[in-house]
Amino acid sequence: MDAAQLESFREFVDNRSSALLKTAVLLCGGDRHAGEDLLQSALAKAAGKWQRIDEPEAYVRRILYRQQVSRWRLKWRGREVTVAQPPEAGAGTVDAAAAADLRVVMRDALSRLTARQRTVLVLRYFEDLPEAEVARLLGCSVGTVRSTTHRSLARLRTLAPELAALGPPAAGRPPSRDFSPVEVRP
Repeated sequence: MDAAQLESFREFVDNRSSALLKTAVLLCGGDRHAGEDLLQSALAKAAGKWQRIDEPEAYVRRILYRQQVSRWRLKWRGREVTVAQPPEAGAGTVDAAAAADLRVVMRDALSRLTARQRTVLVLRYFEDLPEAEVARLLGCSVGTVRSTTHRSLARLRTLAPELAALGPPAAGRPPSRDFSPVEVRP
């Protein structure tokens, strides 16, 4: 890697590492240290091929997803979640406290899902990727992504019913299984 490419890589890491770290932490079930390890190894792989990468962020995200898939295939169980600071640090207002509570509950609920379920939910809802893209990244069919998403959400609701209490009020939302016809106007 020449000096210009090295500078380009450093600039990419400086600008995008915080967003990539958020994704990596979510993929690891809220374990920040595992997320940092995942991101670091993804960046190391990207650095080796930096001169041939056209879209660096997409390339690094693909590495993150694929490495996480490889990790959950190893079936490491019972990992402990360690954090440097309690998540409540700096929560001074009621809204900040509620947001911190929601983050803690969500992290705990996501950590109780299988790695595959967690990965599908992160890609679909945090990364906001379409089902076809998630299927391509995980090497499965769109139907598998749909069924895994459905089962993951159902399990999340079962494991963490407290999420419903922390979310927005349900008064304005339609029932979740409403299959009535909807009028669509052009």
